[in-house]
Amino acid sequence: MTEKISVRNPRTGNIDYWITPPSSEQIAAQCEKMRQAQIDWQKAGLERRIAALQQWKQAILARKDHLTKDLVADTGRLSVSILEIDSFISTIDRWCRQSPDLLNEEEKVTAIPFIQLQSQQVPYQLVGVISPWNFPILLSTIDTIPALLAGCAVIVKPSEIAPRFIQPLLETIADVPLLKDILTYIEGAGETGATLIEYVDLVCFTGSVATGRKVGEAAAKRFIPAFLELGGKDPAIVLESADLELATSALLWGSVVNTGQSCLSIERIYVAESIFDEFVEKLVEKSQKVKLAYPSIEEGEIGPIIAERQADIIAEHLQDALEKGAVVRCGGVVEKLNGGLWCHPTVLTQVNHGMKIMTEETFGPIMPVMQFSHIEEAINLSNDTIYGLSAAVFAGSSEEAIEVARHLDAGAISINDAGLTALVHEGEKNSFKFSGLGGSRMGAAAIKRFMRKKAFLIKTQPISDPWWFKT
Repeated sequence: MTEKISVRNPRTGNIDYWITPPSSEQIAAQCEKMRQAQIDWQKAGLERRIAALQQWKQAILARKDHLTKDLVADTGRLSVSILEIDSFISTIDRWCRQSPDLLNEEEKVTAIPFIQLQSQQVPYQLVGVISPWNFPILLSTIDTIPALLAGCAVIVKPSEIAPRFIQPLLETIADVPLLKDILTYIEGAGETGATLIEYVDLVCFTGSVATGRKVGEAAAKRFIPAFLELGGKDPAIVLESADLELATSALLWGSVVNTGQSCLSIERIYVAESIFDEFVEKLVEKSQKVKLAYPSIEEGEIGPIIAERQADIIAEHLQDALEKGAVVRCGGVVEKLNGGLWCHPTVLTQVNHGMKIMTEETFGPIMPVMQFSHIEEAINLSNDTIYGLSAAVFAGSSEEAIEVARHLDAGAISINDAGLTALVHEGEKNSFKFSGLGGSRMGAAAIKRFMRKKAFLIKTQPISDPWWFKT
């Protein structure tokens, strides 16, 4: 019997929920059962799989209030949780709409006139998904939904920090007969995730670089694919020609939405020195208008810091920056309010790359702003990181911004906006450096990650091949 894990409420700081991870034997048995069920799921065909996903959507809509209530308890936020569930539902519709074209198998001619090519896409039988706490539902399903439509069975291990949504979501899965044997969620922490990797055929992980490295190494030992979406220290560059009203509004949202608890949050801002003071003044003015969702959860934009450990990291980075000469222009403190941990949108100046706030992932509503004198300096500073997830560039024209973006080491770069990779699903991208590994989870490539390709090389004429022996 495994030990219970206690779960902290992010708004009160109280322990008010417990989970009991399955044993290794239970995980092994569950995976074997799902492998058997996957055979019929694959045979069912795409049309029936789409129908099953649509039934799941209806079950989710029927229990949406319950699901929202538990997601709010997991995260301490209301408006972002409502948006998260709506995005989850729209993801089901989007993949159901796109998958018939994306999974279509076509005949092709080859360079050899009498050889024709046909292909078959074979799904991995059992996919494991290990997901984080910052968007508990959305990031536990971003890989799950395309994998299901591809014909895989999927077992998901969400973070132990935000697990309350699991039980109501399992109830929606139980409402769909075709789905209940090939999709499940299990509760647990790192040990459960490590065990899961031992029994699946492909693993998707979203989380820190440190844990992602362990997942990648465990997958490599088993010779199974690992798709890793890891941390970021996303930079933004604001050129002299940029629209400052637009840039400050976009960067404020891109930095502090969801309390900055997003891998694609802007965490560093580099501004041309000629417009630096005006930029900072506008950013501070707008930041001070964004309020905490406290004491009422229905008012304000900034929720509590979900993970207690993350609050410690934010406070540590702020303290390190202040000790090394940074200046707080607004915010700047992690506060405890009625047991919850909160941080106002924070603008820092007089920062440099000797500070953790400019080089390590902070994952909070912090906007350190640094000036640059020429564009090469801004590009070098932006690329001075172990990360390469996303970025943003602001300029007077798209062409000017794109010319800068071409030199940045990042997989997705928003032009005259911020955080677009969370909203634009068509753009295929790869992470640079330590921000990830494996194929794109956006665009057509996302669903094809879950298929292995077979090629049938067909001779169409009864002739001797010119390369055969002359016998």
